[in-house]
Amino acid sequence: MASNSQPFPAVLVMAASRRGVDDPVAKLQGKSHKCLVEIDGQVMLERVLEALVNSGCFGAIHVSVDREDILIATPRMKGWVDEGRVVFVQSHGNLADSVLKAVDEIEHPLPMIITTGDNALHTPEIVRDFVRDTLASSADSVVGFTSEEVVLKDYANSGLAFHRLKDGGFSSCNLYALKTPASLKAVKIFEGGGQFGKRHMRILKAFGLWPFVIYKLKLKGLSGMLDAIGRRMKLSVEVSWLDYPWGPIDVDHKHSFELTEATLKKRRGAA
Repeated sequence: MASNSQPFPAVLVMAASRRGVDDPVAKLQGKSHKCLVEIDGQVMLERVLEALVNSGCFGAIHVSVDREDILIATPRMKGWVDEGRVVFVQSHGNLADSVLKAVDEIEHPLPMIITTGDNALHTPEIVRDFVRDTLASSADSVVGFTSEEVVLKDYANSGLAFHRLKDGGFSSCNLYALKTPASLKAVKIFEGGGQFGKRHMRILKAFGLWPFVIYKLKLKGLSGMLDAIGRRMKLSVEVSWLDYPWGPIDVDHKHSFELTEATLKKRRGAA
């Protein structure tokens, strides 16, 4: 397990505003960036950074965002920036461009864990579990998933778009690990924005015909699907199974905002 004495080399939070004030979540509170919306009384990006800081897994936490002042939007965030715990990285173009730019700028970029600025339900525990699995894996890349069965036990109306394959339904937790230089080839798949569960045709563009056929016809399970993608891209990919029902829930619209806020209030009440 990584710790403050032996931190994981790099973590990158994707927090740039792709839609600006037109983002449906930003519109809820008239914010310039979705990640600046307050959710249960705390700015969303601060919540994400708090989970990473409290995990004890990292030294500096790099944030890819379009404006540096976003990172000092709250006194606590400013404190982390002043301490060097949180570091600004200029976002560029699409998600893939931003990740590759960060790799160029960070002194020791690999292995790198990537997450997003809108997974407000992530906790230090889910971060530690993903780091543990990443460190134990010999694959080029690791992706965190939760099964549909686990999610629906607590969130029957989550609104998530599950990847439905031969062995069930699955959803990404927006936790990714790039471990080797070969894994950087995988970054290119996000040039079109990701969200493959909602937009299946992006799979065809990102991975080619055979993985698309496997996906649409459910010819393989999740691991088999990732193996097929890995062979096409000449890299190995493994799954980190994260059995947290809220793990894949990010804040993309009013419904997921309300669901996330209700969960945070429930946690606070139980604390």
